[in-house]
Amino acid sequence: MESTHDVLDNSGAVSQELTLSPNAISFLHETRKWVNFMAILGFIGIGLMVIFGLFAGTIFGAMASEMGTPAAGFSGFFGIFYIFVALLYFFPVMYLYKFGSKLKIALNSHDNGALEGAFENLKSHYKFVGILMIIVMSFYVLAAIFMAIAGFSAMSAFG
Repeated sequence: MESTHDVLDNSGAVSQELTLSPNAISFLHETRKWVNFMAILGFIGIGLMVIFGLFAGTIFGAMASEMGTPAAGFSGFFGIFYIFVALLYFFPVMYLYKFGSKLKIALNSHDNGALEGAFENLKSHYKFVGILMIIVMSFYVLAAIFMAIAGFSAMSAFG
């Protein structure tokens, strides 16, 4: 499959033609298989997280009451937290799955529109993951700041 796509420069004029070589197409076929595999594993993991989240409240509540600890209040939090994380994981996995599905259509039917749609989903996947990583890293920085403040406070209280 020789596929061409016009590339626009910043002024909007067509600057060159992009052609996929047979090797590039072969790499995309192989990539699609791995993408589908990873997406299916992602959906399985999300399903397991939801199941664990639904039962976490019961499990942690029973453990806390058996041990006589006041942690029973946190059992519901753990269940909700796991379901929330599963919801966050759903979107990048969905984008990855859509990328693989549209890539298969594009490669089998030589459809440039489907190829463009596939890459749009890949872009959405990485955009979501990137934003999520920025948020997670921000929480890490905040946690480190709070731990440092708590450590200095504890040192000054004892010293």
